[in-house]
Amino acid sequence: MPVGLIALALGGFGIGLTEFVIAGLLPQVAADFAVGEASAGWFISGYALSVVVGALGLTAAVTRFPRKPVLAALLVLFIAGNLLSATADGYWAMMLGRIIAALSHGAFFGIGAVVAAGMVPASKKAGAIALMFTGLTAANVLGVPFGTLLGQAAGWRATFWAITVIGVAALAGILALVPASAGASDEGGSLRSELRAFRSGQVWLSIVVTILGFGGMFGAFTYIAYTLTEVSGFAASTVPWLLVVFGVGLFAGNTLGGKAADRNVDRTLLVVLAALTVVMVAFALTAANPVLTVISLVLMGGFGFATVPGLQMRVMKYASGAPTLASGANIGAFNVGNALGAWLGGVTITAGFGYTSPIWAGALITLAGVAVMAFAAAGARRSEQRRGGRGTVQAAEELVSR
Repeated sequence: MPVGLIALALGGFGIGLTEFVIAGLLPQVAADFAVGEASAGWFISGYALSVVVGALGLTAAVTRFPRKPVLAALLVLFIAGNLLSATADGYWAMMLGRIIAALSHGAFFGIGAVVAAGMVPASKKAGAIALMFTGLTAANVLGVPFGTLLGQAAGWRATFWAITVIGVAALAGILALVPASAGASDEGGSLRSELRAFRSGQVWLSIVVTILGFGGMFGAFTYIAYTLTEVSGFAASTVPWLLVVFGVGLFAGNTLGGKAADRNVDRTLLVVLAALTVVMVAFALTAANPVLTVISLVLMGGFGFATVPGLQMRVMKYASGAPTLASGANIGAFNVGNALGAWLGGVTITAGFGYTSPIWAGALITLAGVAVMAFAAAGARRSEQRRGGRGTVQAAEELVSR
C-alpha cells in the first residue's frame, strides 16, 4: 500500500478521536457544565449534524481545487475547533468548538476516500479506503480509551489539548506524505458534473443504508458509558478499558469488512447489517451480565465498522466518474445516522426506558437499514441482468450481420 495512505489514516485518527472520545467523557463534561445526559448528548449530535453541513457545503465548495491543499486546510480548521473546545468556558463555547472541528470531518473523509481509492488498482479500492478508515478504528482502540483515562486523571480539557497536538502532527503528515497528484483524475470538474451523481437511485439508496446501518450502532454507543456503569455494574474507572475492547472489534471489523467488500459489496453489507442487528438485540437482553456485555461490545464494534468500507465504496461505485461530492455526502450520511441514533437514544432515556433503551433503538434503526439494503441489492441485480441481456442481444445481432 502507498505510504500516503498512512498520512490519511493519521488524519483520520485525530478526527476519529474528536468524534468518539466525548462518549467516554460525557458524564464528566455534563457535570462540569451542569447539564443533563440528553443536553450533553448534543455535543455528539451537534457534532454529527455539523459534519453533514461540512460534508456537503465544504466538499461542494472545493471540488475545483487540488485535493492535497484542501486536506491540509481542513486539518487547520480541525485544529482550531479542538483548541476552542480545550479552552471553552461554558456549554455554548464548547458546542462552538465541536461544530468548527466537525465542519472539517465530512469533507476530509469524503475527499480522502477518493484520494485513497485513486492510489491503488481497482481491485484494491475498498481495502485502501478501509486502511484510511483504520485511523478511525485506531482512535477507538488506542485514542478513546487513553483519552478517557487522561480526561479522568487530568480533566477532560487535557484530552482536547492532546487532540489539538495530534491534529498538528496529522497536518505535517499530510503535507509530507500525500502526493500532490493523488486522486487528481477529476480535479477541476464542475459542481454540476459532481451533482450528476445524485441522479442515480442507487446512490440515494446507499446513503439511506449508511444513515440507518451506521446510525443504529452509534445510537447504542453514544450512551455506552451509562449502560456499562448503571446496568452492567462496571466501575467508572473500567470504562476506558472496556472501550479498548470495543475498539478491538472496530479494528477487526473495518479490516475484514474492507476485504470482503472488495469481493462482493452488496452481499457483505447484507450479512454484516443483519448480524449487527442480532448482536444489538442480544446485547440489550444481556447487558446486566458483565461477561456477556464484554462479548457484545466486541461484536457490536466489529460488525458496526465492518459496514464502513463497503458503504463508502458502494456510493462511490454508483457515483461513477463524479465521486467527490457523493463521497462527501455519504460521510455526511454516517453522521446523520450518528445524530439520529444519539437523539433517539436520548429520547428513550429521557422517557424513562432505562440505559439499555438506546441499544434497542439502535437495533430497530439497523433493522430498517437491512430492509433498505435488501431492496437496493435486488434493484442492482435487476439492472445488471438487464444490461447483460442487452449485451447478449447485441452480440447475437453482430454475429448475424457478419
